[in-house]
Amino acid sequence: MRRKVTKAIFPVAGMGTRFLPATKSVPKEIMTLVDRPLVQYAIDEARAAGIKEFIFVMSRGKSALEDYFDHSPVLEQELKRKGKTELLELLRSTDMESGAIAYIRQNKPLGLGHAVWCARRLIANEPFAVILPDDVIAAEKPCLQQMIEAYEETGGNMVAAMEVAPERASSYGVLDVEEDMGSVVRARGMVEKPAAGTAPSNLAVIGRYVLSPSVLKNLNKMRTGSGGEIQLTDAIAEDIEAGVPVHGYRFRGQRYDCGSKAGFLQATVAFALARDDLRDELHQFLTEIVHLDKAAQ
Repeated sequence: MRRKVTKAIFPVAGMGTRFLPATKSVPKEIMTLVDRPLVQYAIDEARAAGIKEFIFVMSRGKSALEDYFDHSPVLEQELKRKGKTELLELLRSTDMESGAIAYIRQNKPLGLGHAVWCARRLIANEPFAVILPDDVIAAEKPCLQQMIEAYEETGGNMVAAMEVAPERASSYGVLDVEEDMGSVVRARGMVEKPAAGTAPSNLAVIGRYVLSPSVLKNLNKMRTGSGGEIQLTDAIAEDIEAGVPVHGYRFRGQRYDCGSKAGFLQATVAFALARDDLRDELHQFLTEIVHLDKAAQ
């Protein structure tokens, strides 16, 4: 019987320079889609998948993340006093119990692989998940839950995969597909940010992983790859050479790249339109904007 995946690593050490000046004082992961910060979407997805232990790999200046997940007794008492029970329950859903969450510093920006390696002592010899909060996925069944259900059949390593246009493949890790079984593909290799025209497929890896602890042993070798960084993709590909299976999973859902301004805005509109309390007013506004734009043309 395979060991259950109960631990997840959240690499959040990035400086968020694409969102300056906002990220000068506010961690990118705290920026909100509608009324919830990016990191809350990641946490909720992890909880739905059965994750019990949450490991944040951070850098200097991210203390707001720690405060966000802490209890707020003064605010709770004020909401109780005013009888705002719905808001009180919403607030409590953001709390993390003592011992469920851990914070680790990544002192040097050496890449995603290095960030995952920093959490190795808390993972030990267990399978684990990695979630990149920048990738927000709207799905009826949360993406990580889909993946873990598939992983229970395949074992090894599993990465979330989506089809991308050939001209965009150089921005991703890309799977070299050995066998395509529909929602699951078996990989014979992985290439991090292939040069234009050299990608082995159009299946790109995005920010959800279910990994074997052997990946941490590969990362321990501290080999640098694309961009002079320690790449998680390279460590996973090394497992293939050692005979550990690696599968890509075509998840059901819509992924938004909230690490970019355009993706963040698209996600904000999409999530707002999915809300009963916001849909009609926002739809009317967007319709008016489109009409004004057409008139101006």
